[in-house]
Amino acid sequence: MAKINPLPPEELSWRCAAERFSFATTDEVASLSEIIGQDRALRSIEFGLGITNHNYNVFVLGESGVGKETTVKDLLERKAKDEPVPDDWCYVFNFGDPDSPMALNLPPGSGSEFSGDMDELIDSLKRDIPRVFESKDYEKHRDEILEGQQERTKNLFFRFEQKAVEKGLILKKTVSGLAVVPAKGGKPMGQEEFDSLPAARRAEIEQDLQVMQEKLSDVVREARAIEKETKDRITALDREVVQYVVNPAVGELLEKYKEFKSVLDYLERVKDNIFDSIDDFRPKEDMPLSIGGIRLQRPEPTFERFKVNLIVSNKDAKGAPVIFETNPTYSNLFGRIEFRVQLGVATTDFTMIKAGSAHKANGGYLVVNAMDILRNIFVYESLKRMIKNREVRIEDPWEQYRIISSITLKAAPIPVNIKLIIMGEPFIYYLLHNMDTEYRKLFKVKADFDAVMPRSDENIEKYAHFIATRCREEKLVPFDRSGVSRTIELGVRLSGDKEKLSARFNEITNIIVEASYWASVEGSKAVTAAHVERADAERVYRNSKISDKLRDYIKDDTILIATEGSAVGQVNGLAVLDPGDYAFGKPSRVSAKVFMGDSGVVNIEREVKMSGRIHNKALMIFTSFLGERFARKFPLTLSATITFEQLYEEIEGDSATCTELYALYSALTGVPLDQGFAVTGSMNQAGEVQPIGGVNEKIEGFFEICKAKGLTGSQGVIIPRRNVRNLMLKKEVIEAVRGGKFAIYPIERMDEGLEILTGMVAGERGADGNFAEGTINFLAEKRLSELARGLKEFGKPPVEQKKGASNNALPVGEGGEKKKG
Repeated sequence: MAKINPLPPEELSWRCAAERFSFATTDEVASLSEIIGQDRALRSIEFGLGITNHNYNVFVLGESGVGKETTVKDLLERKAKDEPVPDDWCYVFNFGDPDSPMALNLPPGSGSEFSGDMDELIDSLKRDIPRVFESKDYEKHRDEILEGQQERTKNLFFRFEQKAVEKGLILKKTVSGLAVVPAKGGKPMGQEEFDSLPAARRAEIEQDLQVMQEKLSDVVREARAIEKETKDRITALDREVVQYVVNPAVGELLEKYKEFKSVLDYLERVKDNIFDSIDDFRPKEDMPLSIGGIRLQRPEPTFERFKVNLIVSNKDAKGAPVIFETNPTYSNLFGRIEFRVQLGVATTDFTMIKAGSAHKANGGYLVVNAMDILRNIFVYESLKRMIKNREVRIEDPWEQYRIISSITLKAAPIPVNIKLIIMGEPFIYYLLHNMDTEYRKLFKVKADFDAVMPRSDENIEKYAHFIATRCREEKLVPFDRSGVSRTIELGVRLSGDKEKLSARFNEITNIIVEASYWASVEGSKAVTAAHVERADAERVYRNSKISDKLRDYIKDDTILIATEGSAVGQVNGLAVLDPGDYAFGKPSRVSAKVFMGDSGVVNIEREVKMSGRIHNKALMIFTSFLGERFARKFPLTLSATITFEQLYEEIEGDSATCTELYALYSALTGVPLDQGFAVTGSMNQAGEVQPIGGVNEKIEGFFEICKAKGLTGSQGVIIPRRNVRNLMLKKEVIEAVRGGKFAIYPIERMDEGLEILTGMVAGERGADGNFAEGTINFLAEKRLSELARGLKEFGKPPVEQKKGASNNALPVGEGGEKKKG
């Protein structure tokens, strides 16, 4: 097998030459006017915004910090400004059903004008109608009607009284009304006096009383008819005189809004109600009432029913509305009906209806966050209902859960035409897509933002423009060429690939802002590479307390990690810890023990349920690899245990596959492994080393440990060759490699790493099917053969296994088939 050489310093990172830029500082660079590296997402959003079908709403997904919100906002504002401004919407009183306010729409800006017109109309009527009632002509006509009524009524009763007198009777007022009673000398006759009359006379008087009482009833009815006729005539007079004020005033509005049928219908109802409630406009005398010694002012008539509740006004709008609802509660989205509490009683009316974001976004675009709408009760289902029905209702969602229902308003729904854009993490998109069948019908456009982009010359130039834009918008210190170059290098490292640039512009912006701060602290007129590096170093220092503590534990041997010498059955593995704000590499000692038996390779972490499924799969893969390599002439019968020493949390992932196999090889053969190396790499069943994640953090984590314990020049890290393109190491590591103090070895096959760790040839099978003597594979096969033969000679020992326990590897026969123990 060819010798594996360490990587030269040039392959450990990619450097952006400052000389490639022609500007001195970003003050000379134009601002960025486009989105970088999101062609797929941009095309999707443009398609979703362009199609008018109401079911083609957009879900924008992508990792946090990739610029979803900024991009969507920019695209929407550019598109919306050229679109028509939607109508104003208002609620008005429903004279036919007061509990169901009516919704009216008017052209943009006309809503506030209509509201002002109605206020002006009522104010003018409140001023002019009382003047009509105070005029002499009105009083003259009214008095004539009343005098005529009084004269007719007076004559009616006078004739009745004359007839009563002729019969010896008289009309008398009692507590229960008018009554006919016997009379003598023009005065009512007493009961005793009446009883003293002869019986014949009494009978005659009683008969006359009965006849006259019936006639009195007829007279009273006729008097009431005259009174009603008088009231009707006065009402007709009132309407006749008031119409000279109302008709011209309302007529002006009817002419002004003649193109809007719903407004015309409403104005006609307003006019009818004014005529029906003329008394509300009459001048009122100040006549306080006294109840129980408390003086109460007579309530003034209310004219709230004539008001216009303008809930959406687009008077000053330029184009279609774009609403970003950052707190999408039910009431914030769909509106609410407020209440006024007086003397412990809650009341409401149509003027207390308040609009939500859905009303304000009508005719435009509404943007919400997926997690927020799922977190707020009722919102997600109501949004879907709004899209399906194409209308928004203002209602109390808790009403259905109350034991006792309350009377409230049922406002008319408002038709909506909204393009809904939801932004969220990818897992929410796929969760809704797979679990909610309605979601697929309503959100048919997926705009997927990538976290990386190609490291092309064009994108590098755009990065420089992006930095210039941030400096101008946030009034930062300008960057010089070196500062721009170093920021781009950090963008490459953040992407995790030398051929890519990060699209997580939130983190790039943080670097820009912090570098500007350190430049201002030093009084520099431009941000240089040194300021960018300091910003990065300071950020690491603020967040690296945990990694520093772990390094201290390793340095003082609280956590056992060897960085020099050799040992059998143990090797340094590498993992990445990411508490959330800072990811760092953590070395761990992996050890293996081999002994006679047939329980197979046992992963101690798995037995105690401290490993994940991917890690368990990796262990089974390398067990299969061992069976294929060595169980050709004898069954693979051994007992071995593998563990991560001093591991107190769950382990997951397959990046330690090679590490565990090397420890097992060493334990099998007794060949010591170089402890100056750490290993990371996944592996398939053919022994090919596969790439892993977090390679930069793993290398730098082990380097820090070696530096703390002392660099010897024989230390290094073994990584998959396919991870070379992911290397963007710190300058300190690169300089250590250049000085021969540290090395990084890339391998393609597992055997190559074995040779580096042992200093021996791994060995391959020759034409005779055997490994060459002295190779590691020869020693491993020999030991396995001895274990198999020993087990056969001594007999198979009983294997007790707890119920539910697992065997990661059963003995493998010559055909590669697993045998039952």
